[in-house]
Amino acid sequence: MMRHTLVVVMLALAALLVGCDDDDTDLATSRDPVPPGNPVTGREIFRFDTFGNERFWTDTLRMHEVIQSSVDPLTALAVGLKVDADALPPGILTQVDLTDPATTVALLELGAVVGLKAQVENGTIRRVGVTCALCHSDVDDSVQEGIGRRLDGYPNRDLDPGRILSLSPALQDPAVQAVLTSWGPGRYDAYWNHDGINDPTVIPPAYGLDGVPVETFTGEGPVSYWNAYVAVTQMHSQGSFFDPELGIDIRATPDLVTPKLPDLQAYQLTLPAPAPPAGSFDADAAARGAEVFSGQATCAECHAPPTFTDAGERVHAPSETGMDPVLAGRGTTDGYRTTPLRGAWQHPPYFHDGSAATLAEVVEHYDDFLGLGLSAEQKADLVEFLKSL
Repeated sequence: MMRHTLVVVMLALAALLVGCDDDDTDLATSRDPVPPGNPVTGREIFRFDTFGNERFWTDTLRMHEVIQSSVDPLTALAVGLKVDADALPPGILTQVDLTDPATTVALLELGAVVGLKAQVENGTIRRVGVTCALCHSDVDDSVQEGIGRRLDGYPNRDLDPGRILSLSPALQDPAVQAVLTSWGPGRYDAYWNHDGINDPTVIPPAYGLDGVPVETFTGEGPVSYWNAYVAVTQMHSQGSFFDPELGIDIRATPDLVTPKLPDLQAYQLTLPAPAPPAGSFDADAAARGAEVFSGQATCAECHAPPTFTDAGERVHAPSETGMDPVLAGRGTTDGYRTTPLRGAWQHPPYFHDGSAATLAEVVEHYDDFLGLGLSAEQKADLVEFLKSL
């Protein structure tokens, strides 16, 4: 009964999102590749384009009311929202009250809250929507924690999407509240509003994707597929998404998502995985670990350089790698792609469900599950190698 209630509630909300037409023309599947795009335009889309989802976040969820009345900057930072220091006038943070929601409204008017876009008139929020950067950008904390220069592509593992959604007056059903407040920071369930299963995953990075043919945890297709899926079914933007294997056929007129997918993907493919900070790993141990990686541990058989993945060639059944099988069964491939390892030092926890808190736990998992028989020194060296990527 609870699962049925969740699905009914969320699909009822989703039904309000798009102006569906009556055209029966078949759409190309959303997993088809998109043509080359312009990364300069794509950066603006990634950072600032809501694809028309204000009508969901404003008219349905009424988040403009919540922000206006209850979300001061300190509260916003506490739920993981980030502030772009480059959008702030010099010294402004020393002149304002960080416990006053009016300051949050002013920050929104400046375009300084990463991933949120608002129309503000005379100190009042009229419309608010979300962008890709909400979950897939961080800041460098150069001003203070949560305030700094943008780091596009970094997963915002401080963000608590469920907690933010739970503030909406439209989502106060106790069953819905129980799900949303169970996710926690850095986790989101992108299928729950379709299948009613509560099984959140960690927010993935959107960097280091150049040369990686399939970017989703379960290997459905290129990053443009996931961009379309999330934009239409999760951000609730005005766009079209068609995947018969998921039973989803959403069409919007006008379509504010599909024409922008090439530029958006082009920008994402320019985002390099971050290099490890100087002194963050033992170079000698990492060199020994590289030999373990390619030798006794057999990691390179799947995590093949230079992308450190075999994605595009195959997906792996959960039983092959000892992964939790739930997410695999909710997608369309029944398996998991091999995660690229570039920049892995930057985004703990690991695995799609965050079940490994550290790289050492990742190594322990595979040593145990695959029976590798690594010594303590080999494990330590392997961790240093992973930290060096």
